[in-house]
Amino acid sequence: MAAVLAAVLVAVLPAVAFAHVTVTPDTLTQGGYAALTFRVPNERDDASTTKIQVQLPPEAPLASVSVKPHPGWTYEITEARPATPVEAHGAEVTEVVSTITWTADEDSAIKPGEYDEFSISAGPVPQTGQLVFKTLQHYSDGEVVRWIQDPAPGAE
Repeated sequence: MAAVLAAVLVAVLPAVAFAHVTVTPDTLTQGGYAALTFRVPNERDDASTTKIQVQLPPEAPLASVSVKPHPGWTYEITEARPATPVEAHGAEVTEVVSTITWTADEDSAIKPGEYDEFSISAGPVPQTGQLVFKTLQHYSDGEVVRWIQDPAPGAE
């Protein structure tokens, strides 16, 4: 049973094994849909997080993505053509979401010592061993933290 279960699950990895922007759940069923939540803590003592940019994995495109509204934040979706068209529900999809950018209203930024969560629904989950969501975290002082390194082979 364990071999069958392992064959139908795909690991969802944050941009870096020890990155502080994380995504849950950490496993998904290939071919299914999932609610994904990106947890974003503010790690600065003197600046607020004002924008989050999440890149969806270009090597494993998701045919369908819906963004959960987040009070106090607006979002922008950027689409791109996948290297090869994606099939979903018997139809060929030639444009997929490549990036989601959430931007805070002035009073809604993530303040020092706080965190927030941003959610999407996506699928069908491609046949792949892992999904990596590279993320940029923008602070009110102009700093941009890039959670974009690929995880080391075998890293959780």
